[in-house]
Amino acid sequence: MAESFVLNTGARIPSVGLGVWQMQPDAAVNAIYAAVKAGYRHIDCAAAYNNEKEAFSPLGSPGSPGINGPSVLKNPIVVSVADKLQKTPAHVALRWGIQMGHSVLPKSANESRIKENIDILDWSIPEDLMAKFSEIKQVRLLRAEFAVHPQGGYNTLEDFWDGEI
Repeated sequence: MAESFVLNTGARIPSVGLGVWQMQPDAAVNAIYAAVKAGYRHIDCAAAYNNEKEAFSPLGSPGSPGINGPSVLKNPIVVSVADKLQKTPAHVALRWGIQMGHSVLPKSANESRIKENIDILDWSIPEDLMAKFSEIKQVRLLRAEFAVHPQGGYNTLEDFWDGEI
């Protein structure tokens, strides 16, 4: 399946990258080193993560979308599909994202999980099982308060979410 996707600029982005949001700086260094060694070529980093310095130096939670959010990895449909495919729920969730055309950014500071998370390109979820994911109740996992600022592009959460809050 897709090892990378073509962006609207024509550039390519790897389908799997390492997320380092909320990772402590020293853990980020070790995680990025392990990820590059495992074959990752996409590291998600930003100044707002407060570990950007550590994320550029090596280059030259699991399943939970946020604080008190529902765990994707414990969703009964994800678990059921994982059991049928003899994969972990994490593998199934990541693979679903790729099959839906998204670049995925699993976050882990654990070297063995970092290696496991990139091992999702040589298999796919069959169509009948992909259809099961549409049964999962959709919820907003992130409110995005960080994007709201009176002098920024979004004055309220309603502006950010186009009134769908």
